[in-house]
Amino acid sequence: MNYRDRIRELREDHEYTQTHIADLLHVGQKTYSDYELGITRIPVDSLIILSKFYDVSMDYICGLTNHKK
Repeated sequence: MNYRDRIRELREDHEYTQTHIADLLHVGQKTYSDYELGITRIPVDSLIILSKFYDVSMDYICGLTNHKK
């Protein structure tokens, strides 16, 4: 699994909208949508914010492990 799938899965599992997560990252909804679709690469700073927000490891978000912690 790659980071695009993980960030979408985490968002959907927590029942957040793209707009909610985009606000958290201080980007527009379209930009966040592009992150999930792989059109635009998500910045590392945003991955760190998501890792802390969802309380999972960066390795999990990046698809290097299936263990959330």
